[in-house]
Amino acid sequence: MTDKHLSSQFDSELAHLSSRLLALGGLVESQLRQALAALITQNTEIAEAVMAGELRVNAMEVEIDGELSRVIALRQPAAVDLRLLLSIARATSNLERAGDEAAKIARMVRAIVDAGAHPLPLADLRLACDLAAGLIAKALDAFARLDTAAALAILREDDAVDREFEGFMRKLVTYMMEDPRMISESLDLVFIAKAIERIGDHAKNIAECVIYVVKGADVRHRSPAEAEAEVASVGAGVP
Repeated sequence: MTDKHLSSQFDSELAHLSSRLLALGGLVESQLRQALAALITQNTEIAEAVMAGELRVNAMEVEIDGELSRVIALRQPAAVDLRLLLSIARATSNLERAGDEAAKIARMVRAIVDAGAHPLPLADLRLACDLAAGLIAKALDAFARLDTAAALAILREDDAVDREFEGFMRKLVTYMMEDPRMISESLDLVFIAKAIERIGDHAKNIAECVIYVVKGADVRHRSPAEAEAEVASVGAGVP
């Protein structure tokens, strides 16, 4: 009965940590959506709200890290339980960094508005930001369900964010060549575009955590095709 009771407590702790991770993810996703709204509408009030929310994101990361350290020290987990805890730690770090990128976008919006910038080419940037925020949401869903098929799909979709970034950069260079007066404002958009690309990278990293938990396979720095081959070679599950 004691062993069963301890096992039940551990399961509860794992569920609680997973829930905390998803709560953090929901907050970060909201930050990203708000940052996009601030960018499109050039609304500094929304941008200020995003920057203020960064403090809560940072606090939640510290809280989750503390809980993880306590559970690992107390339970000394192994195999899939240890992989889950390590992956929660990695996913938490990636979410916090995605939140940092949202705050960076908000700060750039404030700088652009304060500088009285001319109308800016935001349509392509909006699409890239939508894609990146959508990837974060999908990565969180894949983590909640420990769905490796969904995780592999995210690895492929991150390439779409990268392509949007590259296409936007080409258009921005053309834009600056046609009107050199827009160089300063365009450089601000370069930093925003890079922040959006990094958000997509963080979503991909979370997806890789899902694969690590379920399959025990480390697919970091692999192409989507290589990751799919690795997952297929592992089999149905890893203890």
